[in-house]
Amino acid sequence: MTFDLDMIKKVYSDFESRVNEARAFMGRPLTYSEKILCAHLFPSQAKEAFKRGESYVDFAPDRVAMQDATAQMALLQFMQAGKKKVAVPSTVHADHLIQARVGAAKDLIEAENKNNEVYQFLQSVSNKYGIGFWKAGAGIIHQVVLENYAFPGGMMIGTDSHTVNAGGLGMVAIGVGGADAVDVMAGMAWELKFPKMIGVKLTGKLNGWTAPKDIILKVAGILTVKGGTGAIVEYFGEGANSLSCTGKGTICNMGAEIGATTSIFEYDQNMSKYLRSTDREDLADAADSIAHVLKADPEVHANPEKYYDEVIEINLDTLEPYLNGPFTPDLATPISQMKEIAEKNGWPTKIEVGLIGSCTNSSYEDIARAASVAKQAKEKNLEVKAEYTITPGSEQVRFTVERDGFLKTFDEIGGKVFANACGPCIGQWAREGAEKQEKNTIVHSFNRNFSKRADGNPNTYAFVGSPELVTAMAIAGDLRFNPLTDKLKNKDGVEVMLDQPSGDDLPRLGFDVEDPGYIAPAEDGSNVEVIVSPTSDRLQILEAFPAWDGLNITGARLLIKAYGKCTTDHISMAGPWLKYRGHLDNISNNMLIGAVNAFNMETNNVKNELDGKYKPVPDSARQYKAAEIPTIVVGDENYGEGSSREHAAMEPRHLGVRAVLVKSFARIHETNLKKQGMLGLTFADKEDYDKIQEDDTINFLDLDQFAPGKQLTLEFVHADGTKDIVKTNHTYNAGQIAWFKAGSALNLIKAMEKES
Repeated sequence: MTFDLDMIKKVYSDFESRVNEARAFMGRPLTYSEKILCAHLFPSQAKEAFKRGESYVDFAPDRVAMQDATAQMALLQFMQAGKKKVAVPSTVHADHLIQARVGAAKDLIEAENKNNEVYQFLQSVSNKYGIGFWKAGAGIIHQVVLENYAFPGGMMIGTDSHTVNAGGLGMVAIGVGGADAVDVMAGMAWELKFPKMIGVKLTGKLNGWTAPKDIILKVAGILTVKGGTGAIVEYFGEGANSLSCTGKGTICNMGAEIGATTSIFEYDQNMSKYLRSTDREDLADAADSIAHVLKADPEVHANPEKYYDEVIEINLDTLEPYLNGPFTPDLATPISQMKEIAEKNGWPTKIEVGLIGSCTNSSYEDIARAASVAKQAKEKNLEVKAEYTITPGSEQVRFTVERDGFLKTFDEIGGKVFANACGPCIGQWAREGAEKQEKNTIVHSFNRNFSKRADGNPNTYAFVGSPELVTAMAIAGDLRFNPLTDKLKNKDGVEVMLDQPSGDDLPRLGFDVEDPGYIAPAEDGSNVEVIVSPTSDRLQILEAFPAWDGLNITGARLLIKAYGKCTTDHISMAGPWLKYRGHLDNISNNMLIGAVNAFNMETNNVKNELDGKYKPVPDSARQYKAAEIPTIVVGDENYGEGSSREHAAMEPRHLGVRAVLVKSFARIHETNLKKQGMLGLTFADKEDYDKIQEDDTINFLDLDQFAPGKQLTLEFVHADGTKDIVKTNHTYNAGQIAWFKAGSALNLIKAMEKES
């Protein structure tokens, strides 16, 4: 069934005419992404030749998707907006709060018991405001969206950084914070700086052990975790056309790990085939009818260097499998070099666990190819040396792969099937023994491998690979194993080689499912009551942040000077903290506890100048807040990399932080800070980071003159009475400055709703 078909047909009805108009006002041929962006301008947006990386543009996305962890705060904010119903089709997906422990059935029951209050809240809010709800066990948001909602040429935002997965179906899909989602659900414009364009030309065809995952693992090695910031990565070429739709989704999904605004593939027959396989023939027919527009203009393909800001070319014929890591997804190592590099770096080479699935790699094709490798363990009489787990991406995929015998294959080699949820990928893994913090290695087909990400153990070395490679590595149990060249000794002492993986991209018998897990909202939700208990430790009605008083911030103190990588996992950890995602005060107790203090190189241990004592970051922040002393946070490069979680911005705002000053920001986090009425500033001279001292008092000298394009000047007064004047840059436009003045973007929405 195609959801929201009338909306999609409306998008398609004038898509070509909008593209023709855009080609005129842009004054040149267009990339595919630019066609979609220009076809989704907000009605009041002036049409002009937008400048990549400079022009702020108002857009009108077609839909919003939210996962349960971020949806709580997004919907708590939407409840304050005064709207009776969402303005665009929206969905909530219960996938983040299910902990992987013993197996799918028991884990799901446990999750429903533990999270009953939150699930009831999300379902009742969805019911009231016309939002579709996918219950716990239905699947991971991005796989469910690909199967049901993504459509070529569409534009979607979602409260999860891996919303970009829908680019595999030719959609501009962008991860945002909850406040951005509130804007769109309230019928307002959604603002984005017009992205730069990175073109990735794929030639040749994957073969043997290589998989779509290896393409993005190689791209991550080329661009690094911040190389895609502010840009859309657009894949094209004969190699792109040869990839399955879900393979394209894998590549787009992990584009979040290079900081890209989103990634996308042009519409092709493999996408059409996927739409038809997922019971959306009417959508496939509609997309086929405008297929000639759902791609970059011919001039772009003929001369990509002229139309993209950067061009990368990858020959799939010669690409080999990669394992990326540990501790960062851009440390790319070809499997042929892993033995040498692992031994050189002293990485633990014994693999303890291999994990496949997640929103990145849980398609039918992924499971089929992994099963073809797993099957060989039994056929070739091999002992599986590592633990092995499977996390299906949706109930539709799980039901179908069970029908086709793949789950039985995994069971025969000792595999454990977890619930259709995020699980270990986001730290929702009750891994036995992790609390001992022993040095060990795991391999997985997930997207991120930051320290503590999977199991909370900072000494777990996590490596990212394709599901088929992860399966082979789990069988071998050795990080130095190369399935392309190496033999394994079986239980009889005979040396055997694993055959290359194989598998259909789509089920020959079609997809099947008994209960997909969807709950439609009431036609009229006006009588639906949403109850939040004032004594709940899981949910808390939001109070508005105070407006700016118009004065310079003076007498501020440094809360923490973060050293090195500081992702949203460091700022607001997931794992066990997910239970508090709907309670701002409680979850603020995890604020910046993972960040490294530059003055003592320790985590969660900072000096408070009121009493001179070292203490946890949240405790120090609360002490300053109680004394009505503003604080600032100083950070390093690409601050806020990773998840879209706006809690990483809301928690500092709640605990009295007024500004975050860093060398550079990740896109989503910078926007989240702005939305919550925070100052997100960057050093005009990055060397000034070194001038910041632990006991500084900070004064803003010209905040009362805050204006677009105008630097802000900060005075850092050191304990010995000396001073450093630091110039800072910002990217605030007039509208975003209005958010700051009002105290938050939500405050402005509420004010506008009252006026109307």
